[in-house]
Amino acid sequence: MGEGQMTDIAGNQSIRDLWTDCVRLRPNNVFLRYQDSAGNRAVYTYARFFGKINQTANMLMDLGVKPGECVAMQCDNCAEFIMVQFACAQIDAIFVPLNAQQTLLESIYMIEKTQAKVMITNRDFLEYYHGEGSYHMDTLIFLGDLHVPGALNFCDEIAGYAKVLNEERLIDPLDTCEILFTSGTTSDPKGVEITHANLVYGAYMGAWEFSLRSDDVFLTTMPVFHSNFQLSALMPVLVAGAQLVLIQKYSARRFWVQVRDYAATVIQMVSMMVRTMMLQPEDPCEREHYVREVQYYLPISDQEKIDFEQRFNVRLLNCYGSTESISWVLTDLPVGPRNWPSVGRPALGYEVKIVDEQGNTCPPGQVGEILVHGQVGRTLMKGYYHDPENTAAAISPDGWLSTGDKGYMDESGWFYFVDRKSNMIKRAGENISASEVENVLREIPQVAEAAVIGVPDPIRDQAVKAFIQLEEGCQITSDQVVAFCESRLATFKVPSIIVFVDEFPKTSVGKIAKKLLS
Repeated sequence: MGEGQMTDIAGNQSIRDLWTDCVRLRPNNVFLRYQDSAGNRAVYTYARFFGKINQTANMLMDLGVKPGECVAMQCDNCAEFIMVQFACAQIDAIFVPLNAQQTLLESIYMIEKTQAKVMITNRDFLEYYHGEGSYHMDTLIFLGDLHVPGALNFCDEIAGYAKVLNEERLIDPLDTCEILFTSGTTSDPKGVEITHANLVYGAYMGAWEFSLRSDDVFLTTMPVFHSNFQLSALMPVLVAGAQLVLIQKYSARRFWVQVRDYAATVIQMVSMMVRTMMLQPEDPCEREHYVREVQYYLPISDQEKIDFEQRFNVRLLNCYGSTESISWVLTDLPVGPRNWPSVGRPALGYEVKIVDEQGNTCPPGQVGEILVHGQVGRTLMKGYYHDPENTAAAISPDGWLSTGDKGYMDESGWFYFVDRKSNMIKRAGENISASEVENVLREIPQVAEAAVIGVPDPIRDQAVKAFIQLEEGCQITSDQVVAFCESRLATFKVPSIIVFVDEFPKTSVGKIAKKLLS
């Protein structure tokens, strides 16, 4: 066997292999239903969508995209996003999805880090990449009906290409297929390298987790550029030959109507969705639906869970994982008992343990760091892109991923999540690096020191709270601080609470003692 060939559940399959099998077995089954915010809908069978993928792949090859080269894409949820993602996989290129809420400066960092020469986007990002003061891309492609000088139009371009691949490039299962950027505890985001084998493994894992069948309808509003969508919805649907319903944007008012309208059997939710759904007027028909599983992550109270499940006649499937771990490494099982607020037991193919600061395994009930064991490039990420130092710090030579998260295990082997990574803030499903926000605050001339923490938020899990110590004799208002941050950070990263302090509590080595801030 060559490099990358293994005998685990993913085997030696690439994404191209999965698609070939799907089209052979169920060409006329519906693969995707898409609904935009205006209510417009589109439907694609497996065969029709595969044709679009190949047309896109042929276009990218004609544009000169070579194996291992990166193609960036930045937009909201849309069918074209999935076409481009799988087109890159078809030609052994690397797909780089960018968060649609990022500023231009944040996007430029990721583009230059990956040396992407092609950008596919929509009119929302016209000022980012076209016109005076924009960032130059060698090849710029716009979605929809946008036609601008010097750029290509996606629909116009792919229409002229064949629906079968012009060239079948050799693909190794350990070839990098995607780079998903995730905020870390340092200011710079890290690019998680995800291989073909990673995606295939995630596909089978997700299909097992939900007991997915070809007659299932999986509805999601998760952003397409997130691992929550990529690895937990899209790939399991593909391997099961099920139907994916993709909604452009979450609306609390419309969500449950969409769930019932599409006869969804599996859905994804985060705590913000649970809370905003509970604020909607009750509908006498809302308990009448086909949903059998609600994949859920992020904390809510026991009473919130009880109230939601009773009102909507559903049960939550709790789980825990990260982009780096590929799948949900801890999960409620598809059958049998569940033990809320436990995040479940180790999923197939993973070992999980709790260790203390010295690396010793903790006894049941003792809080420590959650470590995950798997295979690099298959059940765990391949590494951080062009970042061997952080990769080595995250994954030990014997395959243990350090999550930095705190948890414990009970006597029966159920795991419980206690606290998030040091210096991380979770806001409405988005990971925010406190260090990144602090660095921006320190750019303000009047600011001497700054510290950022997450504080409880009744709707969005956590709010970003900034503590600021000004230079002697200087003044600045909270509104001015917010305006400065808005010019440099994505909206969800901007502090919503600002407190001015005379001085910070310090540790023995002179660092700000964040645990004393609240």
